[in-house]
Formats: sequence, C-alpha cells, structure tokens
Amino acid sequence: MLYAFLCYNNEDAVFSWSQAEDDAVMAKLAEVHKPLSEAGRFGPAVRLMPTTAATTLRKDSDPPLVLDGPFAETKEQLLGFYVIECEDLEAALDVAKDLAKANPGGSYEVRPLKLFLPGSLKA
Repeated sequence: MLYAFLCYNNEDAVFSWSQAEDDAVMAKLAEVHKPLSEAGRFGPAVRLMPTTAATTLRKDSDPPLVLDGPFAETKEQLLGFYVIECEDLEAALDVAKDLAKANPGGSYEVRPLKLFLPGSLKA
C-alpha cells in the first residue's frame, strides 16, 4: 500500500532557518530516506515553496474563483509530502516517527493513497 506523508509545520519558523540549520535537517532526513530508497519503498518527495507563492482555485463558485494564497484554515501549513510504500498503517506510522525525529516541529498526516499516477516529469 502506498501512503502519502503530508508535512505540516509553521512556515515562518522553517523558512527562517539559516542555511546551516536547513542543511542539518535535510541531512537528518536523508538518513531516514536512504534505507527506504534502498528497499525500493521511497517514492516522490516534494518540498513546497512558501504559501506566499500559492494560488487557490475555489470550486464552490461558478465560475471557480482564483485567489492569491493558500487560504488554509490552520496555523501550520503544508510544506511538502512523501509517497512511501508501507505494508500497513502501523509500518507507515513507524516511518512517520522516524521522519519526525529528523524534522523538528509540526506534524505528519499519514494517508493511504487511492490512486497513484507517477507521471513522467523530471526535475
């Protein structure tokens, strides 16, 4: 089963990290990523730009309304996500715990994927 790991945190705090602080967190996360990747379980991972770069399409109007910003009703913002293959929810929560040890603050929402289309986009 594939699980999405949605990474939430306070973006003001995260984007205020010095380059050295950010590099240290990314190095700790790389230690968690490596065994997952070597086991063929690590899918796409994305780090999003700040919410100031977001645009929202509100589907509840006709025509849909396009707004600057994310307009999320939360104190934490979605900063990125992983797709990781896990045997079950318990195994997925183990991965989330490892990620949490490497990345301070915020939370990980763990959600099974119903549909996965990897596409052919290259970074």
